[in-house]
Amino acid sequence: MTRTFCVAITLYGCAVAAQQRDFSNVEVKVTPVAGNVHVLEGAGGNIGISAGPDGILLVDDQYAPLTPKIEKAIAPLSAKPVRFLLNTHWHGDHTGGNENFGAKLVPILAHTNVRKRLETGATRPDRVIPPAPPLALPVITYEDGISVHFNGEEIRVVHLPAGHTDGDSVVFFTRSGVVHLGDLFFGSNFPFIDIDSGGSVKGYISNLEKLRAQITPEMKIIPGHGKVSSLAEYDAYLAMLKDTASRVEKGIRQGKTVDQLKKAQVLKGYEGWAWSFISTERFVDMLHRGLERRRAGSGARR
Repeated sequence: MTRTFCVAITLYGCAVAAQQRDFSNVEVKVTPVAGNVHVLEGAGGNIGISAGPDGILLVDDQYAPLTPKIEKAIAPLSAKPVRFLLNTHWHGDHTGGNENFGAKLVPILAHTNVRKRLETGATRPDRVIPPAPPLALPVITYEDGISVHFNGEEIRVVHLPAGHTDGDSVVFFTRSGVVHLGDLFFGSNFPFIDIDSGGSVKGYISNLEKLRAQITPEMKIIPGHGKVSSLAEYDAYLAMLKDTASRVEKGIRQGKTVDQLKKAQVLKGYEGWAWSFISTERFVDMLHRGLERRRAGSGARR
């Protein structure tokens, strides 16, 4: 599995590229997290799983060609089938299997903006993301959040405004002590902030600050990408985001261009957060674009 290609088609929701890729060698792995909750790793975003006497609830579903492998891997967790599917946002590595589960009449739940973006697709300067088929669309949508009472606990879904996208949700498994943060958390790596899908640098940080008060040291954190994490790792991630954004914002106020900031190594010391899809230079581009757009929109730019 080549992670660069996987993430590139994933984060942009490119269904055509995903269909052309060979998924035959992808291995899926299910690991217990706490209580009723497991995590499934394969290709794409981490899948959260509630499994028990009521059946199975999935948080995200990776790519369509992986659905048979996913179903086989989760079958031993419960004698009953998949009963609900939650989408944390609209990107293809988190929603690619929607149509397969929708065809089996599994109700799909997501924020209103997830349905809108899946339904309409998107046009980017370098690509076209086609509309999703009707069976892939969420059938239950919400504005602020929703609760599913399942397998002996309240599974509380909370929408957070413009961050990774404009349709982000996080999922609290309240009795198990687990939270799935979708792509508001990339573990020990720089995040992808999808400004073209309503994402926001400042909103991303603000959302993480709001969530911080709801996460206790005992809780396990499932990121959208990466390993199951602790509160200490969450705090390190938030501190990195605040400092890197502050450095780039200071440069913008000083009138520096993005190329000047790169040349000056504005994020020096944070190179270890870079990875195959988001290099340090690309993260500078992302922060600069998001913060410059916000500054222009607020009228602060002269």
